[in-house]
Amino acid sequence: MKAAAEAGIAPKVWYAHVEDRIAIIDFIEAKPLPMGEAKTKLPQLLKQLHSLPPFPFRINYLDKIGEFIEKFRADKLMSEDITAKLFDFYTQVKDIYPRNAEDMVGCHNDLKPENTLFDGERVWLVDWEAAFLNDRYLDLAIMANFLVKNEEDEKTYLKAYFGEDANEYQHARFFLMRQILHLFYFVVFTIVGKTADKTIDPDMPVPDFREFHDLIWTGKLSLANMDNRLQYAQVHREQLQHNLGLKRLNEALRIVASYH
Repeated sequence: MKAAAEAGIAPKVWYAHVEDRIAIIDFIEAKPLPMGEAKTKLPQLLKQLHSLPPFPFRINYLDKIGEFIEKFRADKLMSEDITAKLFDFYTQVKDIYPRNAEDMVGCHNDLKPENTLFDGERVWLVDWEAAFLNDRYLDLAIMANFLVKNEEDEKTYLKAYFGEDANEYQHARFFLMRQILHLFYFVVFTIVGKTADKTIDPDMPVPDFREFHDLIWTGKLSLANMDNRLQYAQVHREQLQHNLGLKRLNEALRIVASYH
């Protein structure tokens, strides 16, 4: 948090005590961030973040997903008939997804809209509890859930981050990380959203992916609500199931595997 504040991407830290879990920072009077501005301001902000000295290593993100999948299966939260292809994808992508040092950077890892504050001119990142050394494409994928709605958005978004048009490999790796994130959110939000008095209906009606994220972006829907968490899990499951049938998935797997 201090490193980000010194770089001008987080509010000034006036006091911090790690053991007592207390931090006092500048107050930011937040204003609505127009989507048009967000599509360039936020990836540029991520570029600044990822240029900071590396954060400490805490977990390997890809391996951690495997642990959550094992818990999901052990708790029998959903039929294997529904999840088999999703979990097979995890095994497939884990085997080929690179773990190269140059893409391991200081990541925020929790880039929901309430953690990005716009003061009318600048965007600030807050709530750094989940920050650690991670793959740069994860932060990009999280923010893309809200900002990237089509192919042109993706080109604009990645160009704002890399400073030039993204190449074939960068697009492929970005696409694969987005699918990994869909899987992660499906598994984790099912686990945390399940309570003793609730049964999980895999056929529950849910808004489409874009509609759900637009509601979160505008503050009309909160994931603090348990029912919304279960819906969010199914939104990501449906999106991943759809994307696993795309020709682009096989292309992305081939490009990333052959590159390394």
